[in-house]
Amino acid sequence: MKRRSALLTLFLFPLLACCQDKKDSAAPAATQAPEATVAPAKAGKVRFKTSQGEFVVELNADKAPLTVENFLGYVGKKHYDGTVFHRVIDGFMIQGGGFALDGTKLVEKVSGKGIVNEGKNGLKNVRGTIAMARTADPNSATAQFFINVADNAMLDFPSNGGYAVFGKVISGMEVVDKIKAVATGQKQLTMRHPASGEQMAMASGDVPVENVVIQAVTVE
Repeated sequence: MKRRSALLTLFLFPLLACCQDKKDSAAPAATQAPEATVAPAKAGKVRFKTSQGEFVVELNADKAPLTVENFLGYVGKKHYDGTVFHRVIDGFMIQGGGFALDGTKLVEKVSGKGIVNEGKNGLKNVRGTIAMARTADPNSATAQFFINVADNAMLDFPSNGGYAVFGKVISGMEVVDKIKAVATGQKQLTMRHPASGEQMAMASGDVPVENVVIQAVTVE
């Protein structure tokens, strides 16, 4: 039931602003500002340095070329540095890449336009894979991503258009498991209104009690 309810939120929250998977999803293209610049190199791996440790993700540009290019664009702009995992659901996924600390507040960062959904690429949302978070609009993914901590077949195409998997954790899965187990609760997130882009505060559940910070994402 927990996983099913998480999936529902995955659409509701997204439409409001910018979370993407279970209660959040990247905001629709109309609410996004500048497009991410594509990183010059075609990286095969990226390293996440977090406040809980490090893990390495191998990207699959063959199966998800647009998604990988988009993700590397944000990496190249250092968009992810200083963001947090703002939604953590043990038995489902951990989601991040959209909110950064501004004092004591978690504030949604401006991101680029939505990209074409590659959810039909044949890659499955199994444990250890990384996929794009989005709203109910399949082509609304921008910067936010999630890492599956269980096999989540309900996120695969054709269900809801599919959530595009674009890589997998190849080292440091124990760190991901450490993150999925942190204490969570309800917090206020400062998000951008889908239509106006104005900031608004909204209570969100499944937010880590102590911030799990993505200190840096770098190309290996």
